Amino acid sequence: MEEKFNRLLFVPIAAVLFLMIGYQYVCPADSNTCYFRGDEKGLFQRYSSSLEFVYPDDADEDLPSKISTRFNFTERDLDRHVDFDIRGDDVMVFLHIQKTGGTTFGRHLVKNIQLEQPCDCMPGQRKCTCHRPGRAESWLFSRFSTGWSCGLHADWTELTSCVPVVMNKRDKKSPQRSKRNFYYITMLRDPVSRYLSEWKHVQRGATWKTALHMCDGRPATQDELPACYSGDDWTGVPLTDFMNCPSNLANNRQVRMLADLSLVGCYNMSSMSELERGHVLLASAKANLRRMAFYGLTEFQRKTQYLFERTFGLRFIRAFTQINTTRAASIGISEKVRWRIEGLNALDVELYEYAKELFLRRYQYQRQQQHQEERLRRRQQRQHRQRLHRTYWAQLLQLGAEEEDQNEVVNTLEEIATTEDYSSQVVRW
Repeated sequence: MEEKFNRLLFVPIAAVLFLMIGYQYVCPADSNTCYFRGDEKGLFQRYSSSLEFVYPDDADEDLPSKISTRFNFTERDLDRHVDFDIRGDDVMVFLHIQKTGGTTFGRHLVKNIQLEQPCDCMPGQRKCTCHRPGRAESWLFSRFSTGWSCGLHADWTELTSCVPVVMNKRDKKSPQRSKRNFYYITMLRDPVSRYLSEWKHVQRGATWKTALHMCDGRPATQDELPACYSGDDWTGVPLTDFMNCPSNLANNRQVRMLADLSLVGCYNMSSMSELERGHVLLASAKANLRRMAFYGLTEFQRKTQYLFERTFGLRFIRAFTQINTTRAASIGISEKVRWRIEGLNALDVELYEYAKELFLRRYQYQRQQQHQEERLRRRQQRQHRQRLHRTYWAQLLQLGAEEEDQNEVVNTLEEIATTEDYSSQVVRW
């Protein structure tokens, strides 16, 4: 009776285990294979149990259905991954161009990254201490970590010659013994919006007149960069006057700050023709931007976050927010004025078109890479579960075979005992 009960109990237990293993095979806990009913998103609703951010296809910025292909980019240009060694000597250098959303992005760098040793930002202080784990050395060179150590809004020409010297001095390392990797990053913005935003900023009293404009070891002279105003600042300047100043550094600012100015004689405008100077500056800015470890676009905040995380292998704590209600967006201008601004910033317009296409193609490439990685991970998980499944059934069959063997032995002993008892009865009769 007990043997029959054990057999009956074995069957439902084996069935339950089989269903559990089958469910884990079809619907693993760490995958998106199975979805549960949602209240607002139709029959099924996606979810993710991992710690990584999920970027749905209908994010806050729309990816164009067809990305323009004006420029030829290689796979090396698209595949951006940096093995950033925060424990070693690697340094991330943020090139902050005025009115590109750099202040917001700079705060993300010091306050919003998941780090083993987060930056120490004291209330009331403008700068944060961003030390490496276990070492009193900074891994970040930016306005909010090291301050304007190479000058106010230092450009590519200034930073590349200044940052290594400043960082070695801060960390007390000799140039001969210091083998650092400097990873330059920046933010760009639509040229017309950026220009209008700078105009409004200058109209409120901003000047940036303490900027050094260093090039080839010397600052720009007054003759090379004459001021656009005679007083202390340019407060209240009308847009027409702002556009009419030929030495206004707002014109093509993004190209100038990303190019190697040494190639065109720095700020000496007489070294070559204006057309040739513009061609050299634009080519240099494109090359430097393409070789940078990372750059983002103000108009694509979530994609900027995604590409930064994929490039450096770091994760932000909070998602970036796309804010379209800026001062520049609220300014109403005529088509004629827009054309005038685009003409004054023709180099920036060309650079932004180049940067936008490269940015979106990098985003598309990284999403494809991520999908391939996820498919590979799911395939490996399926293979692992299949191996566990086969191992389980092999053990289950082995246990069943052993139980059958034991039952055969018991039946044989019972038959022997019955035969012996019958024989003894015959002899007695």
